[in-house]
Amino acid sequence: MALERQLDAPLLDRTVGKKVVFTPLGHEIALKARQALAALEAVPQLAAAARTPLTGPLRVGIIPTIGPFLIPQLVLNLREHFPRLLLSITEDTTEHLLEKLSLGQLDTLVVAMPCLCDGTETHPLWQDPFRMIMPPDHPFSALPAVPASQLSEHNMIMMEDGHCLRDQTLAICRQSPSRSGSEGESDSTFTAMSLHSMAEMVELGLGIAIMPELAIHAGILRGHNLIARPLTSDLARRTIGLAWRPRSPRAADFQTLATTFSALAPPVSTPHKANKAVKL
Repeated sequence: MALERQLDAPLLDRTVGKKVVFTPLGHEIALKARQALAALEAVPQLAAAARTPLTGPLRVGIIPTIGPFLIPQLVLNLREHFPRLLLSITEDTTEHLLEKLSLGQLDTLVVAMPCLCDGTETHPLWQDPFRMIMPPDHPFSALPAVPASQLSEHNMIMMEDGHCLRDQTLAICRQSPSRSGSEGESDSTFTAMSLHSMAEMVELGLGIAIMPELAIHAGILRGHNLIARPLTSDLARRTIGLAWRPRSPRAADFQTLATTFSALAPPVSTPHKANKAVKL
């Protein structure tokens, strides 16, 4: 066999009766050859996808404080309007998603801004207000809005390290005088891995917590004996946006995707006025 002579290795076992079977090496090479042919056959499909918006594979990364409350609507919307899109979703912290984006393992990210998104282009979508959640008998429940200046007097439940919502919560807590010179934490601070766990802790009376309106609108407090109040702080909001690699050939796709995302904003959110991507 020409390939066997070229590789100087046996690829077929001709000693098994009248049958000819692959050797272990031959089986591995045949598998690689099939994969190479499949990749080659996919080239025309990729070219066609480049000519038609949002077709073919699209790998989206999304942070845990956004994903559970946006993914169901997003998937249904994309299936309806872009049936040829092959969507895959990865949920992780911003830091890990940015690393995967830089390595080419993801195409675009859904992040909460401001974020340390150096080396990316970002497209702001809408502003997501923060609310303070608490039991109905908490002293703050009698107020129309929770003053950030008084947060030092109460136990705060926060997300674990690595979540941008934790950093945003700490920034608000630093507006309280007794915490302004520290990291904004007290010895009694509890941490959670998810917003659902955080709501459970608040209901148990372990403290109060800052919750994005996106999660509240999606029903995260349903079934809990909790109330939500706005905060008197200019920092009590985040901007949800898209991020992708600079000069990406799929930038037009991401702009189309941004329009789709913007349509999913809760009624109480504020659409971002910027229409152009921002290079960071």
